[in-house]
Amino acid sequence: MCGYISVISRKTNGEKLMKSEDLKKMTDIIHHRGPDSDGYFDDGKVAFGFRRLSFFDLEHGHQPLSYMDGKYKIVFNGEIYNHVEIRDRLKSKGYKFSTTSDTETILALYVEKKKELLSELRGMFSFVIYDIEEESIFVARDNFGIKPLFYCEDDDKIYFASEKKSILAVKDLKTVDKTSLQQYLTYQYVPGDRTMNEGVLELPPGHFAEFKIGEDMKIQKYWQAEFKRQPLKIEEAKKQIIDVLRNSVKVHMRSDVPVGCFLSGGVDSTVVAALSKEVNPAIKTFTVGFEREGFSEIDFAKESAESIGVENISYVISPEEFVEELPKIVWHLDDPVADPALIPLYFLAREARKSVKAVLSGEGADELFGGYNIYREPISLDVFKKIPKCLYSPLRGISKAMREGMKGKSLLERGTTPLEDRFYGNAKIFTESEKMRFLNSYSPNTSYKDITGPIYEKFKDYDDVTKMMQVDIHTWLRGDILVKADRMTMANSLELRVPFLDKEVFSVASRIGTDLRIASDTTKYALREAAKEVVKTGASTRRKLGFPVPIRHWLKDEIHDWAVDIISNSEIDEYIDKKYVLSLLESHCKGVADNSRKVWTVLIFALWHQIYVEGKYQFSK
Repeated sequence: MCGYISVISRKTNGEKLMKSEDLKKMTDIIHHRGPDSDGYFDDGKVAFGFRRLSFFDLEHGHQPLSYMDGKYKIVFNGEIYNHVEIRDRLKSKGYKFSTTSDTETILALYVEKKKELLSELRGMFSFVIYDIEEESIFVARDNFGIKPLFYCEDDDKIYFASEKKSILAVKDLKTVDKTSLQQYLTYQYVPGDRTMNEGVLELPPGHFAEFKIGEDMKIQKYWQAEFKRQPLKIEEAKKQIIDVLRNSVKVHMRSDVPVGCFLSGGVDSTVVAALSKEVNPAIKTFTVGFEREGFSEIDFAKESAESIGVENISYVISPEEFVEELPKIVWHLDDPVADPALIPLYFLAREARKSVKAVLSGEGADELFGGYNIYREPISLDVFKKIPKCLYSPLRGISKAMREGMKGKSLLERGTTPLEDRFYGNAKIFTESEKMRFLNSYSPNTSYKDITGPIYEKFKDYDDVTKMMQVDIHTWLRGDILVKADRMTMANSLELRVPFLDKEVFSVASRIGTDLRIASDTTKYALREAAKEVVKTGASTRRKLGFPVPIRHWLKDEIHDWAVDIISNSEIDEYIDKKYVLSLLESHCKGVADNSRKVWTVLIFALWHQIYVEGKYQFSK
């Protein structure tokens, strides 16, 4: 695992593309992604900087890596889980290898298949390949976006980086992207391909870019998650799910260093831990929680660990260290993400890193198998299909006239509102009308539908539950779940592997019908049934808890003054009416309304602004 930067000249000649100190600065700022070694290359046309977290012999994969007597160069971040099988096939065709690394396997496969190599790779990755003779560049990111890849273009150069902060180290790009901010206040993360810094973008998951030096970059899609219309029956589904998960966990555990598991006590992480134990009986599992009652999964995790016979190491997070570490956590994020669950994930990774260099986790199971409770909503609203559409508008008017909290108000509103208007992901922080009240830079030309509209259009013929899952896979998964997973683990130099987000697993999950996702008054029904083969505890039926954080309590007490100070002293007045936000906090403290997530979303943006625009915090390796 590693981090890298790549700078491509827009010209075809030059002695040195980058000053040595600038190349080193861009690379050193992501030291946490690879504390074991570094490497550099600059031929005047392309410059690479690389940091490595070593799992194998360093000389067997040092980057930037060359192939075919230096004709090709690559920097690569990720793991290719089928690289041994690919390399064996290539060897049989006469390809030569000087290392045992998956990095060299990618280069050899590129020589054989060019861009078609992407259909053969099984894993998580982002990489940049430089063909020195052809003066051509090939850049790609994995199917789901497990590994990040940022880029920036100016008149002279194109920059690629594993983390945005590498680009910001040499480029003065402090202007806040107002469209991104407006979308962030709805979604609690920056959706799509933009970032909070104007001028820096992300290469989308399942996309590649190719171009020759001096020519414009062309970005193309090579893969998109799409559920099939060939539903499996339950017995066949159970067998295929557990078989493909068993295989995925096995290949994800390939390593010369100890690999552990995150364990929450729910079905996703428990089934991964149980299957991991089949590969390594001495596997260690890790859990965190909070002292406040109802905000800890430690007891559930220990119960699951005992039932499958593995060691569990737990850690309790205090409010004091929570606040102390938060600025560094936001710095690691690159863009603000207001999901409170990322904070316990940071501490979980910190504890795990004391024992292992890599962990397996359960991310992706909810999006692939139908795990969120909101996916049951279309079933609860079936009654409205019997009501004439002409009555929807007056019923919606009645709902608006009802006081907040009145029984039936929410049901009427949701039942008479089209799915495309009411569902845009798991997090719905501020409505458009609310943003108009306090967002000084609000634009009526920007809407949350700019993000979800194209997804609904592409999958318009699917049932409502599947549409919701498609929205989450293309927004929530890539913008929230995988961002916090990658950044919080790499902040602690820990590699996270996600067996559910494997293209072979998705191939099976894509054939699970809605009747096997949302059934028997539960979610992930088919996965829960399949998990019973290896999970003999309540985890297979336990409802999702998902790293709960006592934000609503702490904002009233333990971190109230700190939150007021951050919001009041941040220089975000150009964008945010801070008095309005502080009034939301005071209403929250008085118990008028639970405004904790709204306040937290602005608070994280204010902290991000202090770090990346105002420069109030400095962090070193």
